[in-house]
Amino acid sequence: MAESQAKPPIAAVRPRAIHSPFGERIDPYYWLRDDSRTDPDVLAYLSAENAYRRDAMAAVAPLESRLFDEMVGRVPQEDLSVPCFKQGYWYYVRYEAGREHPIFARRPVSMSAPEQILIDANELAAAHDYYQIGALEVSPDARMLAYCEDTIGRREYQLRFKDLATGETLSTVIEDVETDLAWANDNRTLLYVGKDPETLLGIHVKKHRLGTDAREDELLFEQTDRSFYTGVSKSKSDRFIFIHMEKTLSSEWRYARADDPALEFRIFLAHELEHEYQIEDAGPWFVIRSNWRAANFRLFCAPIGAASDRAAWRELVPHREAGFIHDFEVFDRFLAVVVREGGLRRILVTPLPATTEETGAATALSAPGEIWIDGDEPAFTMDLGDNPSMDTSRIRYTYSSPTTPTTTYDYDVPSGERVLLKREAVVGDFDPAHYRSEFLFVSADDGARIPVSLVYRRDTALDGTAPLLLYAYGAYGLCVDPVFSNSRLSLLDRGFVCATAHVRGGQEMGRAWYDGGRVRQKRHSFTDFIDVTRELLTRRYAASDAVVAMGGSAGGLLAGAVANMAPQLYRAIVAQVPFVDVLTTMLDESVPLTTNEYDEWGNPAQRADYEYLLAYSPYDNVCAQAYPAMLVTTGLWDSQVQYYEPVKWVAKLRAMKTDDHPLLLHVEMDAGHGGKAGRFEHYREIALEFAFVLDQLGRRD
Repeated sequence: MAESQAKPPIAAVRPRAIHSPFGERIDPYYWLRDDSRTDPDVLAYLSAENAYRRDAMAAVAPLESRLFDEMVGRVPQEDLSVPCFKQGYWYYVRYEAGREHPIFARRPVSMSAPEQILIDANELAAAHDYYQIGALEVSPDARMLAYCEDTIGRREYQLRFKDLATGETLSTVIEDVETDLAWANDNRTLLYVGKDPETLLGIHVKKHRLGTDAREDELLFEQTDRSFYTGVSKSKSDRFIFIHMEKTLSSEWRYARADDPALEFRIFLAHELEHEYQIEDAGPWFVIRSNWRAANFRLFCAPIGAASDRAAWRELVPHREAGFIHDFEVFDRFLAVVVREGGLRRILVTPLPATTEETGAATALSAPGEIWIDGDEPAFTMDLGDNPSMDTSRIRYTYSSPTTPTTTYDYDVPSGERVLLKREAVVGDFDPAHYRSEFLFVSADDGARIPVSLVYRRDTALDGTAPLLLYAYGAYGLCVDPVFSNSRLSLLDRGFVCATAHVRGGQEMGRAWYDGGRVRQKRHSFTDFIDVTRELLTRRYAASDAVVAMGGSAGGLLAGAVANMAPQLYRAIVAQVPFVDVLTTMLDESVPLTTNEYDEWGNPAQRADYEYLLAYSPYDNVCAQAYPAMLVTTGLWDSQVQYYEPVKWVAKLRAMKTDDHPLLLHVEMDAGHGGKAGRFEHYREIALEFAFVLDQLGRRD
């Protein structure tokens, strides 16, 4: 990076004691927290950091612009999703040339019928610096639309209504809601979840009746246990509305008939520690995904009305030691089940049991045995697509790999015929034959086998000279699947090897893989990443002086921990919206998400958890040592990781590190956790990150 004449901002030191049951810690930069986001001193400091970052990267601004143009140039200016038929209409999303936001539309009966636009997000976004549609739900009679919009990036959604017959947007606006919506079958009543204004947790399930004052909406359920996330949904059959509450180790579902005017909810099965489940109805049964005596989950069916008696549960898909059941979709005659084996997602089709007409009791299976829909590349992922109809023999699913853009198929179960409906277009000269993917395993120090997915151009020499971008997440049981990336092509075509370390804390290798990277096993996430780095260097996938680490959110925590533990391994680190002040956040129940996540990170009210968190928290463990070049990003309105965590971290790093490598902070002032909204604007931050990486490696081509 060229020498900059600007001096980096130096944050004032204003010590503040952080209290806990186990003593005090002094935070020199706590003053940078401003929950109102209006403090002049804080805003001035953030502006100074942004100005310094712009000055420091001024020499690579042309490269940043070129990268942005490359990425946007691969995106079709006009695009159309695969239409989905429901309630007599074909629904789809389309984009128009030069416009950032989607248009949600439908056509009655046939795609040749006149189009009806439900929402043109471009028009709604015109008055806002940030705009995102969070949810749309059409009433059962297809006349009314409920939708949620976010205009600052903090996921504090507004709920609005539109009469699709007249085109009128109603005057009713309900503030601070989640994106979970469910229409009752009277076509006039909508269930939604209101948020706590401080913690932003969804806690109030209410019902709104069109034409009434929203301030008088009836409260159906109040979540008093702040460790649960609460949502609402409607069953695929439209017969039931569900209230569901979930946390790391427990679930509870309630159900009501969607045509019941009173909407009287019954508890399916009361929550209990270490039992997670979800339900869907299928004829006379509920189908249940449960980890009861099955760490990797199994599927059951049970009669509606008696399903809470586990003695009545009948196993449909057994537990697999080597296969994790992620999800399922119910059809009239079969189930489609997303199963992960060997780190990769596949789809299993299995028959549903038939019933006797007299009793409704389960009898023999109604179709031949299991069918697997599989991939044919070394690394890939599959998922269920839009499947609103139960009375069909076809399953819609998606397939993607590091070399294959997302592709949508219909699979006919009786015949095995697979029909390609759409492959996402990549404008330009992209040819998948020019790229190669791998899926391999690396041994951790404790003997665990860590999956790693890689992609690179076939003409990239694997002789220890290539630059390497290594990414990881490793939390919440979320899996970073090996999928196609438009933006990544800009690195691959410059000779990079791009890899993802599927470290513990994800669920790529089943539930034990997740448990091995949470609470007091969390350090495995970090050491797995370091072990993968070293092994890829040993196998000559990369040059030892050209390794870049990247992670976002909880993956940014990993990046921060790795920066403290093994800084010498990395030429540069990009930490996106990083969760780095872990201990202070987990001590503060007013911070969004804290109370929900004790089972993920630990509860620092317990000494063992407190000491474990303190031992790895990136902010607490910054020390006087040399660090790699670092780019840190955040959004002022972030509701998931508050902006002040990465800001304080940068201030402390700048005060303590002993090197002269660049340390840059980018604060997106008009966005939140997901960065800029808009299909093109989304690429600006990626271009910034890639320009930083290429500059650190001396590759400004």
